[in-house]
Amino acid sequence: MKSRKIFIIGVALTGVVFAACSRQAAKMHYNIDSVASEKGTEVFQPDWENMSRHYKFPEWFCDGKFGIFIHWGPYAVPAFGNEWYSRNMYQQEMPEYRHHVETYGKHTEFGYKDFIPLFTAKDFNADEWAELFKKSGAKYVIPVAEHHDGFSMYDSGLNEWNAVKMGPKKDIIGLLKQALEKRGLVFGLSTHRAENAWFFNGGMEFPSDVQDTTISLYGRRYEREVYTEDVAREWLEHTYELVVKYQPSLVYFDWTVNHPVLMPYFNRFLAFYYNNALDWGKEVVVNAKQGYPTDIVAWDVERGKSDKMMIHPWQTDTSIGMKSWCYIEGEVYKTPEQIVHDLVDIVSKNGNLLLNIGPRADGTIPEEQKEVLLAIGDWLRINGEAIYGTRCWKRYGEGNAVSTKGSFSDNEATSYTSHDIRFTTKGNDFYAIVLNWDADHVLIKSLNKETLGDAKVKDVVLLGSSEKLRWKETPQGFQIYFPKEKPCDYAYSFKISFDREVGMNLESEASNEVLKHGGM
Repeated sequence: MKSRKIFIIGVALTGVVFAACSRQAAKMHYNIDSVASEKGTEVFQPDWENMSRHYKFPEWFCDGKFGIFIHWGPYAVPAFGNEWYSRNMYQQEMPEYRHHVETYGKHTEFGYKDFIPLFTAKDFNADEWAELFKKSGAKYVIPVAEHHDGFSMYDSGLNEWNAVKMGPKKDIIGLLKQALEKRGLVFGLSTHRAENAWFFNGGMEFPSDVQDTTISLYGRRYEREVYTEDVAREWLEHTYELVVKYQPSLVYFDWTVNHPVLMPYFNRFLAFYYNNALDWGKEVVVNAKQGYPTDIVAWDVERGKSDKMMIHPWQTDTSIGMKSWCYIEGEVYKTPEQIVHDLVDIVSKNGNLLLNIGPRADGTIPEEQKEVLLAIGDWLRINGEAIYGTRCWKRYGEGNAVSTKGSFSDNEATSYTSHDIRFTTKGNDFYAIVLNWDADHVLIKSLNKETLGDAKVKDVVLLGSSEKLRWKETPQGFQIYFPKEKPCDYAYSFKISFDREVGMNLESEASNEVLKHGGM
């Protein structure tokens, strides 16, 4: 059990901090009854047909392929279970409930709000984080601006429970935006405000601080996934505040924005955000998981993948840790090889990989996470040409291994052989990324007379290798012999240069290997 002194100090600090804060935050109001931008732009309207006519996915998103997600907040203080600690600590059947009582005492003495003064972020350095992300090869970064727990990691005029007034006493989102953009990384953010309405309802089942309805941190305490019009309007106002204040190039949302009550308000948000982006001179994108056309938002698959190519750009969001999105003690981490294999598979299907990390409460990133990120960066420095700025081919690849598909399926690594290959293209160059090196040659069956016509091969190289390669065209396909030395430890990228483009237009050549819509 932790020292009781921590509890006493924490509760005392809570009283000092909260006494200094007004019960009512100074409100910054945004006109949620208008779809116009701050400058009055009204190109986009809150209907899907209109947005489909006007919206175009940004080139930076289509080219970037790899981003970093960051789950960081007061839930990193207990570092137990997962990022849902704030909910589960009030669910009497959950391990978090028992852990909380045994470690911190009764909920009436130490509630979730009392973690905030302990969330000091004393060692947080936005520039150090940004440097690490740059070295990882990521092209965009998405910190969580507010998770389900209702604590804003930014300077909010609508939510007094924020990181500027409490805990770190810093505008975490603002500092990250500045550090990232200084290094040429695209800045986005994530908001999970919608789920806060019901996240703490378990605390109403027994005496606890959650029953104090003056504490707005705990949301409405509704039953799970219950929404009302006033919640939807409040959600929209908070989301407007975020995009106006920080002008992100990407906004990520969790699953409940497809709720029937929220959907009309989400459509208003899309129009408002896209109109503002025109005024900012930015190309922007929104991530949503279900319920929306995939030509106006980027379909997102949580901890999983598509088993087919998508006509429109899409994204997998997954975590470096197998148990949690936030930092927890005893986390089990994925290997760089597994993550690179997933990246290659996803990119070959017109997708991006958004890889999450979980910093400690003090603002440091665990060494195990740093090592994985740097290893991915090492691989991308050699093979990035086959990833960044590429597009799909006629099919995503070939091979016998069956990789995982659908949400919540990617913890288990897929075992690949040299028969398992993924394809990308860029101009006249065709990239065959071979996922294992267990033979002296690779046969690319998909490169044959039927698929290539009269296109001629001009050169073949292995990225990262200076050795001259042996290759030949056969009736069975295109055969390449491996060089003597490996240029990297996994996923080997052969660049085959043709005398003309050999790519495809997904819209015009959609086949049974291509999906027009998400929805797993």
